[in-house]
Parts: sequence; C-alpha cells; structure tokens
Amino acid sequence: MEIFPGISVDPGIRFGKPCLTGTRLDVATIIDALGAGDTYDAVEEAYQVTREQILTALRYAAHVAAHQPPAVAAA
Repeated sequence: MEIFPGISVDPGIRFGKPCLTGTRLDVATIIDALGAGDTYDAVEEAYQVTREQILTALRYAAHVAAHQPPAVAAA
C-alpha cells in the first residue's frame, strides 16, 4: 500500500517498514547512509537506486518529522 508518493508499506516486506515503492529497500537505510556522510552517488551505487528515489526518501522523512507531535513535559 502506498502511504506517500513513492513510499509503500507491506507487512511481508522488511517487516512492514516504509520502503521505496517497487523495492525491498527501506527508507531508514537511505537516510542512515546519507546521515553517515555517504554521498548521493555512493548511495545510488551501493543500493542501485536513482537520485529521485533518494529524494523521495528524504521527502518522506521530512514529512514524518513535520507531523510528529511536539514533545511536552509531563505536568
């Protein structure tokens, strides 16, 4: 089931983690690699994805982060 443009979840693939649609590659793997300092080119080569798929993963991560409830101190 597509949950965001280019991002799908399927309980039978990667334990239901959000993945690039049509792949078995989860978004966290892409974000992790970029966060570790890998270049876009290195991620494209290592995971056989396109630049657009990498950007899709980043857009999804930004969307998720933007919709997290704010942390508030317990009263």
